[in-house]
Amino acid sequence: MKVPTKPWTMMYKIYKELVPQVHRLLGEWRIKADRIPNPELRKQALISIETKAFHCEGGAVYALLAPPEQREDVLRFIIAYQTICDYLDGLCDWSDSQDPEDFFMLHQSLKHALLPGSEQDNYYKYREDQDDGGYLKELVDTCQQTLTAFPGFWNAQKDMEELSAYYRGLQVHKHVKKEDRIPRLTSWFDEHRHRLPTMEWYEFNACTGSTLGIFALAGYAARSPIAEMQSHSIKSAYFPYVQGVHILLDYFIDQQEDIADDELNFCAQYPNEEKMAARVRTFKQEAEKSVKKLPDASFHSMIIKGLFAIYLADEKVQTNPSMKKTAKRFIRFGGLPAVFFYANTWIYRRKSKEVYG
Repeated sequence: MKVPTKPWTMMYKIYKELVPQVHRLLGEWRIKADRIPNPELRKQALISIETKAFHCEGGAVYALLAPPEQREDVLRFIIAYQTICDYLDGLCDWSDSQDPEDFFMLHQSLKHALLPGSEQDNYYKYREDQDDGGYLKELVDTCQQTLTAFPGFWNAQKDMEELSAYYRGLQVHKHVKKEDRIPRLTSWFDEHRHRLPTMEWYEFNACTGSTLGIFALAGYAARSPIAEMQSHSIKSAYFPYVQGVHILLDYFIDQQEDIADDELNFCAQYPNEEKMAARVRTFKQEAEKSVKKLPDASFHSMIIKGLFAIYLADEKVQTNPSMKKTAKRFIRFGGLPAVFFYANTWIYRRKSKEVYG
């Protein structure tokens, strides 16, 4: 089975084949979200779908690793799992709660999503807003049901859970009351630093905040009965550096917004812009090295270049002269393929507003 190895082939498959399917499936979840009885939960569920659809569009590229007959299930898993992430992120960001027990319980849904047959909890146990009409449970059920159809899932499950645990930990630590965030995040880093290459606490935290490794494992698990050793190699290729590139770029474009809202931003922790740019370049170089060990290495390399395009074509960058200047440096890191992805993403973003709103 061939996966795209050229930028133009990948762009065609993403925008002509995957994106319409992503929006069809998101449309199904939007209908369910609109039926949530509790007004606050309904509001956050709808906002997460309306404003974070590009997360699902980006994640959908990993469906190209799967054979055509499994592609729909991979897409269903990616969209359901990413929708849980985006929904819970909104609940944690915008609720009055700053209770780590609340955040931990909410994110147990992501643990159960990767463990078919596990018994679900009341994920809203520690908050006033409770009645989502079964919305979160149905998202978890969808993940569980699709994963059981993948021939390699059970050998990949341990590595998927490890990446999920990192993600869940970050969501708990970064949403607590302001004075506790950095102490918790640095302490968490100290627990893991012996297993990591040399990096700062905020870089480690960035590496934990991505779902890309989970989606790559899902794509390969749907493709064949991969061995545990193969699964571990895929996880190690994505964590820390590919996931780190992903989230550092995400925080780069959100810097001004986060500072205005008094939110923690990992890119703002660098001593200056020059140091940040140098470290992003290092992460990109190390990410490229790590994916060379994988099957379909050129596919994964294109994803890294595509990450620069997806984030740097964002309007937040285009309307900020200082940020745009740094963004141009980032684009040059990726060479001609990144420029190609950037130009096409810029055009797509503006056209998609007319189509998808």
